[in-house]
Amino acid sequence: MDKCYGVVLIGCGHIGEQHIEDIYYRDNVDIVGVVDVNEELARTFARKYNAKAYGTDYLPFLRMKETDIVIIATYADSHLGILQDCLRYKKHVLCEKPIASSLAAGKRFYSLVKGTQQKVLVAHILRHNKSYQKVAELIQSGAIGRLRLIRMVQNHHAINWQRYKRLMADCPPIVDCGVHYIDVMQWFSGSRVVEVSGISCRLDSDVDVDNYGVINVRFANGCIGYYEAGWSRNLGSCNVKEFIGDRGRISLTLRENRPANREEGDLITLYSSDTGEYKTINIQSKYNDMYAQLSALIDMIESNAPANPDIDDVYSAFYTAMVAKEAIENKCCYRIQPFDVRTAVGHLSI
Repeated sequence: MDKCYGVVLIGCGHIGEQHIEDIYYRDNVDIVGVVDVNEELARTFARKYNAKAYGTDYLPFLRMKETDIVIIATYADSHLGILQDCLRYKKHVLCEKPIASSLAAGKRFYSLVKGTQQKVLVAHILRHNKSYQKVAELIQSGAIGRLRLIRMVQNHHAINWQRYKRLMADCPPIVDCGVHYIDVMQWFSGSRVVEVSGISCRLDSDVDVDNYGVINVRFANGCIGYYEAGWSRNLGSCNVKEFIGDRGRISLTLRENRPANREEGDLITLYSSDTGEYKTINIQSKYNDMYAQLSALIDMIESNAPANPDIDDVYSAFYTAMVAKEAIENKCCYRIQPFDVRTAVGHLSI
């Protein structure tokens, strides 16, 4: 019989709900408990998702033998402390990104994961998205020749302004979402970032950080890319994912952004400069496939499968995003050379 895993969710906010609503009814998942500093919110989650218990303190749940897996869906500044407690009680962990809100905490997070026998997966959800997997397959099969340029834009018209303001209290959009898309760029290019720079500005007067920015990156294999990110009441939503090679290009349009035929799913458009022909590929893909992600962690537990992404890739993307933030603040172009995730902090040159 397949094992049923006892799961505890810590953090009953927006991303916590995305996790639990996709897993609570699965045959191999038992929701042992839900935890949030807002007791009424935790109580609501317990009723809605059939959790056995709820509370405002996660430690009692870590002491329970019924708990196998902990999902950390809190703000970034709490991730390290919760991870330390989970590993102390020998629990497996699925932790939301970014791993921390500072380089020092991120490096400690990385060291803990490298040194534990427990399984830890960081939630770079796009690694488990079928459309992104297909684009990676096309690029790596040579469908557009040698990858030369990556264009990534993810701007949010921030209607729930208080939520976005709280997220930005930990880190700006170029870090919070940047870790995702830097990871995607390194995944698709098969290369590490060796140079980073950028620009930013403040679009809303009631935030303490620049809430719009552009990260420019150069990879060791010569490919370049940029990532544009903004969360603002004054910014229009925009989603661009385009990958240009020396023999063509690939674009990814999510289902909700298609002007027509949304029932076909996400749209991948492949252009070949050799033939001048376009090919369209429709993919039925769930953007945030939380159960696929949890299943990847279960595979790590049951069959010692590698993490996807592994902690080296996670830290590389986190480190690059944090260096980009520093480069923007200092109006510099930083070279990251050589890049070694074990000793990366402080190895910068202008």
